Amino acid sequence: MATIRLQREDFDIGAETAALANGRTDIGAVVAFTGICRGGDGGQPITAMTLEHYPGMAETEIARHVAEAESRWPLIGVTVIHRYGRVVPGENIVLVLTAAAHRADAFTAAEFLMDYLKTRAPFWKEEERAGASAWVGASETDNAAAQRWATPSTCSDAAE
Repeated sequence: MATIRLQREDFDIGAETAALANGRTDIGAVVAFTGICRGGDGGQPITAMTLEHYPGMAETEIARHVAEAESRWPLIGVTVIHRYGRVVPGENIVLVLTAAAHRADAFTAAEFLMDYLKTRAPFWKEEERAGASAWVGASETDNAAAQRWATPSTCSDAAE
């Protein structure tokens, strides 16, 4: 079961986690990753970020990568929520929840999905800094992290 939403408004991490696990007794782990707009990395502070996407296409591409994660790891549920529009430092941008019987599968699948969202998802990010703005792409570090998923890894069979 997968939930994928793109939305302007913020999300409630606790409510989304509860909805994913509601009534399930086969879930042994839920991993949550929340991406938050930061104010910068030492240089001139970021005052806001605007995220744009192609409606329809973005959801389809995210669903395709969720399906890939589900084929690589025995997931019980996945939630991906990505905001668009203008966000300011301290606000949530993205939530990835992965549920599995075992923590290793949930952790690895969440990392796989975030590496995809950070580098290949059809979003465009414009950072605002003190009177100037610039479109930004994935960093070399982000691209290297995503590259490791190019060949399918084996699923974890480790017990808790």
